[in-house]
Amino acid sequence: MAKVTNYISEAFTELKTNVTWPEWSEVQRLTIIVAVFSILFALATFAVDRGFEVVVARIYDFLKN
Repeated sequence: MAKVTNYISEAFTELKTNVTWPEWSEVQRLTIIVAVFSILFALATFAVDRGFEVVVARIYDFLKN
């Protein structure tokens, strides 16, 4: 158990002393970029899914008649 406690303590110490954290303005800017691209990717995925749905429905309708 002492090894786990020591590991966690060293990890927190390294995060405090050795990690260079970005400025708050950069964090906000990058968060907005990630959100915009996530929305665009979701919309593109939705469009492709809807397109396949229409194509498959037309194929089934064609084969049914």
